[in-house]
Amino acid sequence: MLHYQPGDSLAHRLDPRTKLLFQIAFATVAFAYTTPRGLLAVGVLGGLALAGADTNPLRVLWAYRFVLPFLLAAPLVAMLTLGSPWLVPSEGVGPALASVRNLVVVVVCGGYVRTTSIADSRAAIQRTVPGRPGQFLGLGIELVARFLPVLQRDLLAILDAEAARLGTDRPLRERIATVATAGLNRAFRRADRLSMAMQARCLSWNPTLPPLRFGWIDGPVVGLSVLLLTAAVVRLAGLSPLL
Repeated sequence: MLHYQPGDSLAHRLDPRTKLLFQIAFATVAFAYTTPRGLLAVGVLGGLALAGADTNPLRVLWAYRFVLPFLLAAPLVAMLTLGSPWLVPSEGVGPALASVRNLVVVVVCGGYVRTTSIADSRAAIQRTVPGRPGQFLGLGIELVARFLPVLQRDLLAILDAEAARLGTDRPLRERIATVATAGLNRAFRRADRLSMAMQARCLSWNPTLPPLRFGWIDGPVVGLSVLLLTAAVVRLAGLSPLL
């Protein structure tokens, strides 16, 4: 799983609020222009964004490889019919474009994860969404970001233990049940420990967050994000049939 890595790339020097705005704008325009030409333009922009984040797209794909079977299965399932001719290739075009769109959005999000610390993400959210809702949302995102890698390591440890005990020779249904049961038990135990630790440390809803400040480098990215959002709105309003 991807995680934050300090660096000196363009994306590292951006304010996290700017990066969040770009992520929203990029995803919005990708959903608005889900056509071959539109996705080509979005893909080029996504490649430039990853270059600015000094992030290898292949590494992001490997980190999120668990979503690839679902993206590949969507167009295949859409092409199937319950009668003759059993397979209609034209029905898979739309889902295939949607799968490519989702993959591009996920890969670009990987650049954000690699260049933005969890504390900066929480600070950006709490200073953008006012009041207790922003505090609750920021805390929730921070907990999820810190909790998911732990759960992933637990599942990998369970799979290794299962393989060491020749569990791979058991029927698939039994293996799924064993891994799912052990994984849920560990997740609940982790959640109980997390709850107790939060209470013991007198969890603060409004901790001291890292300082955030817009710089001159944020201006062009904010302007680009606004242009992307405008293009998406124009497209959704049916005023831009070009892409």
